[in-house]
Amino acid sequence: MERPSLEINLPNTPEEGKLYVVDSLNNLNKLNVCPDESQHVLEYMAWSNIRNQCLFFVTLILTLIVSLVLVSFVIFLIIQTRNKMDQLSSRLIFEKKIIEELKKMNNMILNFDLEKESCLLSVKRTTDSLLLLI
Repeated sequence: MERPSLEINLPNTPEEGKLYVVDSLNNLNKLNVCPDESQHVLEYMAWSNIRNQCLFFVTLILTLIVSLVLVSFVIFLIIQTRNKMDQLSSRLIFEKKIIEELKKMNNMILNFDLEKESCLLSVKRTTDSLLLLI
């Protein structure tokens, strides 16, 4: 279906009549293009569009805030883990030193026992030799 052209030739109409006709055509066009119900729909769509934009920006800001909180939490966890690892490392180094000292003490005790046994053996030999002489 073709739309009728809005151009109308009015060659014999005076100037005031032409203005009246153009004004009437404008009013008719407004009625056909945008009735009252449609005007409300257009206003609702405009507010809906603005509301959607505001909702988008609020969602974007909330997403950025949540991302910032999560990144801060991850950084906190990394720092805590590093501190725990430092504590564990220093504890292991301390325990290693203690183990080394215990090894040295054990070696000293073993050496002392060996010397004591050898001394006892030598005393026993000496006493045995003396007893044989008597």
